Amino acid sequence: MEYFNDLKKPSKKEQIAAMESYNALAATLEDLRSENPAIEIEETAEKIKIPLKALKLLAKILKATSQGKPISLVPIATEMTTQAAAELLGCSRPHIVKLLEKGDIPFTMVGRHRRVKFEDVMNYKKKMKLKREQLLIDIMKSDEELGLYDS
Repeated sequence: MEYFNDLKKPSKKEQIAAMESYNALAATLEDLRSENPAIEIEETAEKIKIPLKALKLLAKILKATSQGKPISLVPIATEMTTQAAAELLGCSRPHIVKLLEKGDIPFTMVGRHRRVKFEDVMNYKKKMKLKREQLLIDIMKSDEELGLYDS
């Protein structure tokens, strides 16, 4: 399964349409009282019932699109190749393999190939971000204690 090969930055026209749609949807979401509101699309006479969580996700997609960010949806339980995980984390495939072998990210073997869950890769990414933030805070505190930084 390939995840990132079809990612393209939205065009200016798509960004403008997304911003207009996002603004309208965000305003509507604030007033909704139903868990499965009915949405009417002008092109058809039918109403479509959409779960509130899906509408909120659509709002996030529209907002990111309006900012010119490419979008990709991956089901949470999806298993990935080590190459796809490396692309997601922005590192090399051999580095991912080292992380797997060290036990930093859980994996399963499918034949001779390692597979990792998308959710596990994202958990690792979040953990590393928090670790970097804490290290930065520690460095700043150390600098203050040494008098290298005036607040």
